[in-house]
Amino acid sequence: MDLNISPDDPRAPDVARLLTIHLAFAREWSLPEDVHVLDADQLVADDVFFFTARRSGELVAVGALRHLDAQHAEIKSMHTVATARGQGVGKEMLDHLVTTARVRSYLRISLETGLQEVFAPARRLYRNGGFEVCQPFGDYQFSSDSIYMTRNLT
Repeated sequence: MDLNISPDDPRAPDVARLLTIHLAFAREWSLPEDVHVLDADQLVADDVFFFTARRSGELVAVGALRHLDAQHAEIKSMHTVATARGQGVGKEMLDHLVTTARVRSYLRISLETGLQEVFAPARRLYRNGGFEVCQPFGDYQFSSDSIYMTRNLT
């Protein structure tokens, strides 16, 4: 797959459009209190590492890693454009985020995602990537609408 994953600016026009789609998707399928999407200003913060995946220059996915503490990071803003789903793009982005976490010496990486059927492909991707269900972490509270997953990197 001719895919280039690299740091990018979440305020770039094509990236901002995809982030708007990501937010709309989250709002459509999640309870309002369970929409934990970071906006562009949050994605350029010093504690966030934001990446895009491009195929032949065309934006096909976004993903971010947020610092929680010296040993723990969180996956944020994972989204693949509809036309690129099922082609391994999400797996490549996930692998890139895990590698980035390892390079930055994190020992654990976690995430929150939805429980609805529409999120089943994401949950499958994370399970196949070595993530296991866990208790809420960081600032998250238990929600019947969310599932929390983690992976040890040691």
